[in-house]
Amino acid sequence: MHADCPQSHHLHSPAPPSGGAASSSPAQPPPPAQPESSSSSSSNTSQSFTQWRFPLSNSPISHHSYSQPKAEAVSEPDPKLEAVPPLLTNASLEELFHVAELQFSSRSDAGRLGAVHLLERSLVPNPRSAVDGCPCPAAVVVGVVACLREGVARKPASKVLLALCLVEGNRRVAVEAGAVTAVVEALTDAESAVAERLLAALELLCTTAEGAAEVRAHALAVPMMVQVMGRMEGRGKEHAMSVLAVIYGGLEEGVGVAPAEEVARAVMLALQGDCSARGRRKGAQLLKILQENGRVETSEEDR
Repeated sequence: MHADCPQSHHLHSPAPPSGGAASSSPAQPPPPAQPESSSSSSSNTSQSFTQWRFPLSNSPISHHSYSQPKAEAVSEPDPKLEAVPPLLTNASLEELFHVAELQFSSRSDAGRLGAVHLLERSLVPNPRSAVDGCPCPAAVVVGVVACLREGVARKPASKVLLALCLVEGNRRVAVEAGAVTAVVEALTDAESAVAERLLAALELLCTTAEGAAEVRAHALAVPMMVQVMGRMEGRGKEHAMSVLAVIYGGLEEGVGVAPAEEVARAVMLALQGDCSARGRRKGAQLLKILQENGRVETSEEDR
């Protein structure tokens, strides 16, 4: 029985290798896989935020860790897409005009302010094609023109008037509402941005026979256009030249206007300054009209 004892001890001696195998089992690699998963989740969250700020038209949220180069590749045009407003339908436009007409009919400053701001938010951001099929009611145009004339919300009112005049069918309605007189008189103290929009609207109003006749008949039209050419740059100067070309291009004999020599000198001074190619064409057209009609005798000396 004493001899069995070493044999029993010898039988238990292989146990340590088995224990050593058990101690080497934790060397397997499953734990490192978890940090990769959290990194991928963080990357997806970052890309989701990027796509929220810069909406992508055809790139779903990626589940790969290489998502940042995709966001950079399309980051330039995306802010423009985000700024595009929904287009107005004829039905929604009719409802808009109806609400604005009700607000204008209240005759209160609060009602008129609400109507102008409502029209500004809806009409100004939308392209011209969105409102071609629905002419603006005369009562709404009258309300906008009254705001210009009385100095109530003149800045948004100038935006709304220009947006309405972009649609040809609204121009005659605006002329009948007194827009020509309101614009010419508002130019006396309008700030630069407002004046530029008003001049653009006036040029569009002059494309109608009624609008052109109204401008020619207004005593302040020529002096105001000459003044504007001297103090404004860019498009404002171009619009003023266009209006003057309409005035002098359709004058009848015996109609009293400002001396053409003064107008010609003002145009030539304007052309010497910062003037676009379109402005130079408009100025040359006006000088040609004045010269052909014999209203400028000193044009060659002043050149």
